[in-house]
Amino acid sequence: MAEDIKQILNEYKEETNRHFDVVAEKLEDKIQVIAEQVSGNTETLEIIKLDIETIKNDLKQKVSREEFVILEKRVGMLEAKSKR
Repeated sequence: MAEDIKQILNEYKEETNRHFDVVAEKLEDKIQVIAEQVSGNTETLEIIKLDIETIKNDLKQKVSREEFVILEKRVGMLEAKSKR
């Protein structure tokens, strides 16, 4: 009787181990897919960061609307003086 119980438990153990291995393999596959997606997102974020940095630098080199209006007035006054 004890041998029968050991045999049944051993079969159950082997079946449980096979099931666990299958579940673990599926989980590893899903984790790999997620890791690849995260890697792709990281690359996309780096590109976006570079784009934003470029835009920031471009904006620093541009004059504001108020400064532009003042410059237009000054140029207009200088043109008027030079025509006299």
